[in-house]
Amino acid sequence: MIKHIVMWKLKDFAQGCTREENAQKIKSMLEALTMKIEQIKYLEVGINVNKSNMAFDAVLISEFEDEQKLEEYRKHPEHVKVSEFVSKVRDDRRVVDYYFEPAE
Repeated sequence: MIKHIVMWKLKDFAQGCTREENAQKIKSMLEALTMKIEQIKYLEVGINVNKSNMAFDAVLISEFEDEQKLEEYRKHPEHVKVSEFVSKVRDDRRVVDYYFEPAE
């Protein structure tokens, strides 16, 4: 299995919404993908509560069977729509993908 983690720092105001409103939109949009993209094995979206300047505003934790399934997810039209929105409201993005053994 491969874990895909993405963190975003959001703009204070973008696309007519505040940082907090856009974080909620991102959360809703990503969570809706679980019903649209079969390659997703697990998906969780968190919104930051830490007020540190080093903290990011939102995080995606997702799991896929392998790199091919992750790549299919990345190219899926529904994911592309979400990604296009996020690119308009973010200042920064970090990502890590790694293999792991699921707990028995």
